[in-house]
Parts: sequence; structure tokens; C-alpha cells
Amino acid sequence: MSKRQPNGHSKIYLGSDGAYHAYITIGLKDDGSPDRRHRSGKTASEVRDKVRELERKRDAGHVPGKGRVPTVEEWVTTYLDTIAPGTLAPRSLDDYRSKAKNWIIPGLGQHKLDRLQPEHLDRLYAKMLDAGKAPSHVLKVHRILSRMLKIAVRRGIVARNVAQFVDPPTATESEILPFSREVTRKILTAAQERPTADRWSLGLALGLRQGEALGLRWSYLDLNTGRVRVWWQLQRNTWQHGCGDPHACGAKRHKTKPRPKTCKQHTRKCPPPCPKDCTRHASTCPQRKGGGLVFREPKGKNKRTISLPPELVPILEAHRVAQQRQRMCAGSAWQDHDLVFCQPDGRPIDPRDDWENWKGVATGRRGPGRPRA
Repeated sequence: MSKRQPNGHSKIYLGSDGAYHAYITIGLKDDGSPDRRHRSGKTASEVRDKVRELERKRDAGHVPGKGRVPTVEEWVTTYLDTIAPGTLAPRSLDDYRSKAKNWIIPGLGQHKLDRLQPEHLDRLYAKMLDAGKAPSHVLKVHRILSRMLKIAVRRGIVARNVAQFVDPPTATESEILPFSREVTRKILTAAQERPTADRWSLGLALGLRQGEALGLRWSYLDLNTGRVRVWWQLQRNTWQHGCGDPHACGAKRHKTKPRPKTCKQHTRKCPPPCPKDCTRHASTCPQRKGGGLVFREPKGKNKRTISLPPELVPILEAHRVAQQRQRMCAGSAWQDHDLVFCQPDGRPIDPRDDWENWKGVATGRRGPGRPRA
């Protein structure tokens, strides 16, 4: 009488196809039925080695999930399109997409996720450094890879996160040198010639970021106590296509030739020609989504309460009176966002116009920045 094998034991047998086969029980499925994996080979010894390897992974809790393992390109696309939007701010998501498009997909995209090795990441980082990218840039790419691989491990797609075995370049924080008193005085003097003078006075005095200054609201500014709650910021998010064919949607705006050197159409650097598979130009998509000017809370420790210098109180009081006059002149066209700094009709100041205005102040160019509809 043959001895019965214990439950979960992997029996190797010779199949009718001439190959040896084995089924290994590694646990239970969601419905409670056994989760069994198949291994085969030309010899019983070969299959026995495969069985032992899978049993070792099972006992260590590192068995990958069933199904075809995606490539790095497929998984990073899934991560950016369906997973990351639930946790990342739009600007951070745009940054992730840019780094994935420029570095992760070209450098690692064809590798199967379970075949990705630490040396693949090492070569990618070395290539980025050779291309002149700062260590901080490489570190951000490493963090994106580490995060998406961590989720892949958590979901049973791969058994390990290879980014944990790689030491990325160390990014040293550069020292931020504040303006000297003399430089600050020159800037404020130049700003007095512009309608946005109070914006620069407050921004420089409180050390506000651009979005924090443009998103500051009167309800968060107490001129009696001098308390300023930096609880809101204005950002411009990139539009995303909402249609089914982004390439065809933006066909009318595809640029096939470089702009001539005499081009005066663009205030900044002329854009390069579009790639053959261009999917940009989402701003003209009839079903565009996720872009434009939006208000957001500052993240982490950036949300704070600070004190207003007493010298700025009468300046802001006069600014509020002038804004009330603008509101009366605008009448029904006024758009009330409770903003301390806004356009003559109450709309937010576009960060790009604010940047152009700042360049004019810093370089001494006269006149306000161009208005934007």
C-alpha cells in the first residue's frame, strides 16, 4: 500500500506530451479555492528544481500574481493613469508624466517588470548624469520607480522592488540666498511704477511663493491682528485630453517644421516641431479636463500662519479701498474670489503674466505685463 502524500505536496508526473509536469499549491484564492501554479520541463530533475524555487518563494511570501507580467512601460502608464491621480497633486502628476516620458519609458520601458534588475536602474541613472541632469533630477526618477514598484509588489505583480537595492545619487540642497536690503529696495522702487506694486511688497516681506501670493484671500488676512493664514494657493494645471484619440484631436496644431529665427510670435522660446506621435495640444480638446487655473491648499508644512509687518498694514488698507472702487466700476462683470490681488474684474492673475511682470521689475523694464483673457 503506497503512502499517501500530505496536502500541498507537489507531485511530479510524466505527461502524455513527453514532458514532466507539477502543480504547486501556494495558497488560497479570494473565493477560498486552492491557488495552484503549473511548472513543466523535459526532465523530472528540471521540474523538481522549479518546484523547489516556487516553494521557496511561497514560504518567503514572495510569489508573484497570476497573469502576464506587464512591461515597465505598461505598468508606469497604468500607475500614472489610474493609481497616482488619487494621491498626487496635479502639478506633481505632470512632473511624474514628464520624467516617465523622457527617461523611464525610453530607458527601461521594454523590460518585463519581473525581469527588471538593479543594474538596469544603475545604467539609466548613469546615462542621466552623463546627459548633464542634476542628481536631484535623477533622485526624483528613482523615487517614481520605487513608488510604482512598491505598489506592484503590494498587488502581487512582482516579488520584489529592485529600486530598494539601488543607491541613487545624493542630492544636496542648495543654499537659498535672500536679497540684500539694497537689492530689495531697488526692486520695490521699480515695482512702484506698476499697478502690482503691493503684490511685490507683500510677497517680498512675507517670503510668499508665487501661488501663495496670487491665491491669498482677504478672509485669511487680518489687518487688525496682523495675522496672515497662508492656507490657499493659485496654480495653473496642464490640460489633459478627454477624447479617445489625442493625436487626431490635436492634428490642426501639430508643427512639422521648426520656427524661423526671425519668429516674433512667441514671447518665450519657440516650441520645437511635434513628434510623429504627438498627443499634446490638449488645451484645444473639446473634452479637455483637469487644467486651467485652480485653487489648492499648500501641502505639508507649507500651510502656515505668519505675522504681517506693521508697515504693510496702511498699504494693504489703501489697496483694499482701491479694489473696492474697481469692483464698483466692474459692476456685474466682477468675479468675486475674495482675492487680495486680482485683475480689474476680480479674476485671478495668471501666474504666467505675474512672471512676466516680475521679469519687468527685476530687469527695470517699464510698464505692466500683458493682460490675459
